[in-house]
Amino acid sequence: MGRYKKLRYCQEFMGYNLFKPSGVPLSQIETVTIALDELEAMRLCDLEGYDQGKAAEEMGISRGTIQRLIYSARSKMIDVVIHGKALTVEDTEHVIVRGPGRGGGRGRHGRGMGRGRSRE
Repeated sequence: MGRYKKLRYCQEFMGYNLFKPSGVPLSQIETVTIALDELEAMRLCDLEGYDQGKAAEEMGISRGTIQRLIYSARSKMIDVVIHGKALTVEDTEHVIVRGPGRGGGRGRHGRGMGRGRSRE
């Protein structure tokens, strides 16, 4: 039995939860799943430009965990692009979703990816 995973704070995901190469039926390609916390770590470091320490603070986890999440997420993303696979984004039990920003009571403490949509 694995170790208990510390809760990870992630911004609500409002995008599509399925991406695939156009013109290829989903039934004919392999699917790779990226967890919401992996996507959040990549968003903070690669898109927002946070250093790993600041990203770890934002998510409420250690810098080592951020490193592992980013490594895993980047590997999956490269696999999807290079090998023409589909990508799905999934919520996990140890993620707490909060709205944009950290203050003003705008966050919500619940699970779920928000209003994500699937598109084929």
